[in-house]
Amino acid sequence: MKFPAAPTACLLLAAWFPAQAQAQEQDQARDTGSAPTLGEITVSTPAGPTPLFDVAGSVDRVEGAAMRDSRLGVNLSESLSGVPGLQIQNRQNYAQDLQISIRGFGARSTFGVRGVRLYVDGIPATLPDGQGQTSNIDIGSVDHVEVLRGPFSALYGNSSGGVVQSFTETGEGPPKLGFSMAAASFGTTRTGVMASGSSGAVDYLLSAGRFETDGYRDHSAADRDIVNGKFGLALDDGSRLTLVANSVHLNAQDPLGLTAEQYALNRRSAAVATQFDTRKSVDQAQAGLTYERRLDGDNALRMMVYGGERKTSQHQAIPPSAQSSPTSAGGVIGLDRDFGGADLRWISQMRLADRPFELVAGLEYNKLREHRTGYENFLGPVARPVLGVQGRLRRNEINEVYNLDPYVQGNWRFADRWTLEAGVRRSSVDFDSQDHYIVGANGNDSGSARYTETLPVASLRYEATRDLALYTSVGRGFETPTLNELSYRPDGQGGLNFALQPAVNDSVELGAKARLAGGLLTAALFKTRTSDEIVTATNIGGRATFQNAGSTTRDGFELAWQHETEGHWRTQLAYTWLDARYSDTFCATVPCTAAGLVPGGNRIPGIAPQALFASYGWVPPQGWRAGTELRALSSIEANDRNTVSAPGYAVVALFAGYVMQWQRWGLNAFARIDNLFDRQYIGSVIVNEGNARYYEPAPGRNWTIGMGAAYRF
Repeated sequence: MKFPAAPTACLLLAAWFPAQAQAQEQDQARDTGSAPTLGEITVSTPAGPTPLFDVAGSVDRVEGAAMRDSRLGVNLSESLSGVPGLQIQNRQNYAQDLQISIRGFGARSTFGVRGVRLYVDGIPATLPDGQGQTSNIDIGSVDHVEVLRGPFSALYGNSSGGVVQSFTETGEGPPKLGFSMAAASFGTTRTGVMASGSSGAVDYLLSAGRFETDGYRDHSAADRDIVNGKFGLALDDGSRLTLVANSVHLNAQDPLGLTAEQYALNRRSAAVATQFDTRKSVDQAQAGLTYERRLDGDNALRMMVYGGERKTSQHQAIPPSAQSSPTSAGGVIGLDRDFGGADLRWISQMRLADRPFELVAGLEYNKLREHRTGYENFLGPVARPVLGVQGRLRRNEINEVYNLDPYVQGNWRFADRWTLEAGVRRSSVDFDSQDHYIVGANGNDSGSARYTETLPVASLRYEATRDLALYTSVGRGFETPTLNELSYRPDGQGGLNFALQPAVNDSVELGAKARLAGGLLTAALFKTRTSDEIVTATNIGGRATFQNAGSTTRDGFELAWQHETEGHWRTQLAYTWLDARYSDTFCATVPCTAAGLVPGGNRIPGIAPQALFASYGWVPPQGWRAGTELRALSSIEANDRNTVSAPGYAVVALFAGYVMQWQRWGLNAFARIDNLFDRQYIGSVIVNEGNARYYEPAPGRNWTIGMGAAYRF
């Protein structure tokens, strides 16, 4: 798909609650899923809530009400497509999670989320090695989601090319009980219940949901049960305790990707997946406790501790012949993970040269202990195997990762219109692996590694007028190898891949924010240079290995426009241009061959150079509402050599609904059609897939209907 060369004005507009709204209007909006007119937008910072206009960086906030309004309410990809710089794809594969990248970071991930840090109510959903998942985010109880891009993401530590934070609603007012349900194409259903409220010093919210689907493709059925809770207690001394807890149980078939030939013959097929019965199951539970205390008028303390466990079993489509290699880890992955950590933060308001100065200092600790096993995915002889069942043990190891990161950040308003902000984080990530499967040629893969990096950031903001702010920011970030990437060496020798180094990136951003005609216009121009980019080296004998590929550049531009009229006509536009390329020539095969040479100047795979989102609709707090959305991406390269790509596309959606408030009841219903013109396109690609199964097709025209009700006692 071709885009115009000149950038197009755009906007992300979610449903915003005005800061000074009446309590009754806020309650109505929560009960019915509606949203009042655009008001002041705040985002979270280490020092607390801050108006988005005052932040010297690129950050967007999407309200939970907007994420549920006229949508299925299962995947973040349904509602975050309008955030500039964020590329988020529903892979139609719940065994592999969503595909998320921010300004090109995370695009190389073939499963899970890497290069982007995820948080749920302040608890990291990204493990210390940099790998995360979105499966435990309950959209039914989300208050809002924030997406941070640019240099200040580095202050979140390892693999923070961008940050996505989800926050659960806080219960308030008399008890409220709600119920919602939705049905969609391909045998998809979702049901949810939620209870919330507050009484005296106590507030509470408890949400539970069930999701089931037969899947768009063959062998892509899934079901998920999720429970999410948040409980708060205001203490007598003005302090506050908040407990958050959630659990998720997931079963999902894995349809795998398709080759070009398979895609042309039958885009919904999954013959290989069916043959091997590829699938994944996940059980996860976690809890976190936050204590906040104001020491005096100028100083505050925040402490957070959390812990959890995650059990995963995954059956892959590795042929038995490949598992005959003594170095093979088999075709069934077993993971038992225990994780936990703490964050201690001090916030102080003071004066520097008789000007306001805000200081935040903290210490963060996270730890992961993993028992990883591997088994053959068949029984019987290699020539006549029974596939899709767990066989002999082929891998058994204990892995541990932890990080201990002190950080400090200061904000100084040194003149009436000028603000200087700077921070630094010293990040240390330690890996240790103890191999308990040492058989024949499969040698001892035990070992340890440590990576450290100092991550400074700084910004300068100038408030030219009350409604126009300009800023520039610079920073350094890094991304360590994950446990999976560090496990094996390309030369086949035992031990960890000590030659693999973290990728280090330096970023600079110029931006502007303007209040115009009752809306908000934001623009950002950025450049990132990364050294030691991590890429695939080999994929042989059931083992994938990784290497550093020299330097890369990511140059880009983001433009967004947000507006809602007093008559509730809402416009949403967002445009991103991103040129992400390898700067240096490197070899994608070990040993190097001419066919494996990747020339400098090639595009980094998995990244769309241009993206456009547009939406226009009428969304009053009560009564009928309707709107339309457009989402478009340009072509995406699927491998480092740029010999395979997915064409660009544009798809249109229509939605309509009705909301009402009747006495103590809040009611809503909606209908939605996605891909209105039945466009056949590739929704996502599996980067550098070793069997050329790059393509993950998106569904054609599909529908969703839903309804909800809430009663306030």
